[in-house]
Amino acid sequence: MNFAFKLAAAAVAASALTAFANPLDKTECIAPAKPGGGFDLTCKLVQSALQEGKFIADPMRVTYMPGGIGAVAYNTVIAQKPDAANAIVAFSGGSLLNLAQGKFGRYTENDVRWLAAIGTDYGAVVVAENSPFKTLKDVMAAMKADPTKVVLGAGGTVGSQDWMKAALVARAGGVNPKTMRYVAFEGGGEALTALQGGHIHVFTGDAAEAGQQIKAGAKVRILAVMNDKRLPGDMANIPTATEQGFDVDWPIVRGFYVGPKVSDADYKVWVDTFNKLMATPAYDKLRNERGLFPMALTGAPLDAYVKKQVAGYRKLAEEFGLNVVPAK
Repeated sequence: MNFAFKLAAAAVAASALTAFANPLDKTECIAPAKPGGGFDLTCKLVQSALQEGKFIADPMRVTYMPGGIGAVAYNTVIAQKPDAANAIVAFSGGSLLNLAQGKFGRYTENDVRWLAAIGTDYGAVVVAENSPFKTLKDVMAAMKADPTKVVLGAGGTVGSQDWMKAALVARAGGVNPKTMRYVAFEGGGEALTALQGGHIHVFTGDAAEAGQQIKAGAKVRILAVMNDKRLPGDMANIPTATEQGFDVDWPIVRGFYVGPKVSDADYKVWVDTFNKLMATPAYDKLRNERGLFPMALTGAPLDAYVKKQVAGYRKLAEEFGLNVVPAK
């Protein structure tokens, strides 16, 4: 066998090996923001669950790809890693809201393969520990008196999920959202740091995200959660926005997608793995520790859920006079 033929044979063998490699080998979770926010929490949860449940041999690598609250990661995966079967990307309800508004460029909700929803969170109104605001009513009274005196901030620009939470609370309190003073950050971690530094007065983020940061020593307080009933566990003492007189309900799905060219076989391996993983008591414990609440959808049911959510977000965006992009 001549050298050239050996090289060619080796190349074919290598490509075959790559094509048929287990998607659970050398896994990577892409968090589309800087460390410390909800995407990071989502990746760290599945990293721990896969490792502790012995679903993967090597620890999952978490990489950070901030930019546009998920836009950079979405575009990168579709354009550069469309068939990377071992890479999963975190998404949230905020990602879906941005897709509805065309904030991910030319791509829509139909351009990736939606893999698994692994839990849900809820919107929250958060202040610094030393804030004079003791209740959501205090915040709204101050905003009604002079909206320019209350600086709100969160991860994402006007039209983002966190902005939408602020706008919905303002609207429920009789304040025109267009008069809000709102500061945009790249992610929830940055916004919480700004809150503790006194650069903003109110953070409209996620309950689990804020709860994790409080456990880690963040000097903040949660004034309200955006659910129709109080959350269990550590958050049982935190009143809902509704019981304080502001009817705002904002669930936040957390999950993963993969590139559009990941094969059906590899996609099925991931779907089956998530189904087995989320059926275990060990997973329930890990999810609860991170403050997330039960939600388990994979494959086709998740795809249907995502499409329905994006359609709903398009309608909501229209109500606030935001840009809306139809699905292609």
